Amino acid sequence: MFATPAYAQAAGTAAQGGGTAGAIVSLLPLVLIFVVFYFLMIRPQQKRMKALQDSVAAVKKGDTVVTAGGLIGKVTKVDETEVEIELGTNVKVRAIKATLAEVRGLGAKPAND
Repeated sequence: MFATPAYAQAAGTAAQGGGTAGAIVSLLPLVLIFVVFYFLMIRPQQKRMKALQDSVAAVKKGDTVVTAGGLIGKVTKVDETEVEIELGTNVKVRAIKATLAEVRGLGAKPAND
């Protein structure tokens, strides 16, 4: 019923002998999951953020922009860190460039049409 200590020690060393290959095989699915997440989620998000940062840095007078708060307007003045947006007739607001969620080109449809 009980195993003697000699048999118990021999069984433990036999199981530990193949431990390095077993550890690599057990970590392989985790590495594979990380690679899949990187290519399906992280990398496309980084590309989108880079494109948004480039378009915000290149915003110019006359562009139509969407702010993070959902306001749509036409850029009337551009500073280093701020833009002045015309939301309607004689309604102008200043916004920080970092709060712009989307920059539409000059040919985009205005918000009030």
